[in-house]
Amino acid sequence: MNTPAFPVLVCLRLLLAVLPLPGQNLLKHDHQLSSPLTSYLRLNEGLWFLDNDIDPYMGGAFHHSPLLLSLFSTIVPPLPIVWAVSDAVGAWALLRIWRARQGLLSHKGMRSNVENIIVSVYLLNPYLLLPSLALSTSTFENTLTLLALMFASEGKKSAALLAIAFAVHLTPSSILLLLPILMVLVTSPASYLASPRPFHGSLKRIPFLFGEFMLYWLVLVGAACIMVGGNWNWVGASWGASLTLPDLTPNPGLWWYFFTEMFDHFRPFFLMVFSVHLVIYIFPICIKFQHDPLYAAFLLIGVLGTFKAYLTLADPGLFLSMISIFPEVHGYLRHPIITTLLHLHAALLLPLQHVLWVSEGRGNANFYYAASLVMGMAGGAGLVDACWAGMRIAVGDAKVGAEEKVDGEKGKEVWWEVVQQ
Repeated sequence: MNTPAFPVLVCLRLLLAVLPLPGQNLLKHDHQLSSPLTSYLRLNEGLWFLDNDIDPYMGGAFHHSPLLLSLFSTIVPPLPIVWAVSDAVGAWALLRIWRARQGLLSHKGMRSNVENIIVSVYLLNPYLLLPSLALSTSTFENTLTLLALMFASEGKKSAALLAIAFAVHLTPSSILLLLPILMVLVTSPASYLASPRPFHGSLKRIPFLFGEFMLYWLVLVGAACIMVGGNWNWVGASWGASLTLPDLTPNPGLWWYFFTEMFDHFRPFFLMVFSVHLVIYIFPICIKFQHDPLYAAFLLIGVLGTFKAYLTLADPGLFLSMISIFPEVHGYLRHPIITTLLHLHAALLLPLQHVLWVSEGRGNANFYYAASLVMGMAGGAGLVDACWAGMRIAVGDAKVGAEEKVDGEKGKEVWWEVVQQ
């Protein structure tokens, strides 16, 4: 690989995994970096139960997939080096996605400066680095998502479908990305934002690809059942947690406080509303950006990074890092400074209010939820701005000129010039 920053940053990341870091135990307890569904402490608890022949899903506190239990109990121990390798693979996958989008070969025509920026934006993003240092399993979810997009961009159908099947198995909300990945597989990852055209892929291939995805997903479900002794308790504890929200541990998302204050009588209805709200974005975004399904997948990642049930900083972090592979829209963003300031504001408020409420006991839940709302505003602002830029680039730059005679006999002459970039 001819990207100088990549090996350097990977070595630094591996060094962070090997060296004992002060305050790493504090990161593992931080609600912004890991949720009940991704917590390293919960994972260790499940491994202890498994080693002592106790069903980890019996108590209702363990929500990880049986595949992770099997991975860390039989193949590799849950060491920090595993998370560092996952970060390196994610950065490599993001780089490959950009190359496929630009139509570049693996070793030819590369722009090292751009690639250094892409790798740096991923590996140095604090929203991604801190959850990884906290050993949150959201790191693996992001890596699987990027691998699925990478394989789809390179036309490797089976690998892409297997990767997204793993991602959906770990976190069911990743099903939002299935349709744009199928669209990428039957079209191209190249950028057509500046020249939209109707969907030109073969729709007849999509049912067969979906069938292959279902086959992989069912195999994973069967394997998970075998790993836990043939019972189905893990389905409700793992997948059901995203739908029923049994654990209201605070996080940077928008769900937990709402359902803390919710009367039990109304809870099922609003759980349905919040869950359906995520799904309704799939078809509008995929239809509007049918000419560029990779960009549609990017926007749906932004939806997850704003409205996911158990949100951690790793979710908006993936969206923010992925914007680096779409340089054509950067000039059309309307308010990037405001979005950046909102994220900076949220990044400062969240740990401050968390300490005031949880550690010092000087605040209450309203303090922390106010910071969560700022994070929601930051995610929403970035998502809306990315949607606008993706549509505005098709129009181009509008320039208005005026010409008026001194004696006033002629009126103002106005013309428009559309410039594609």
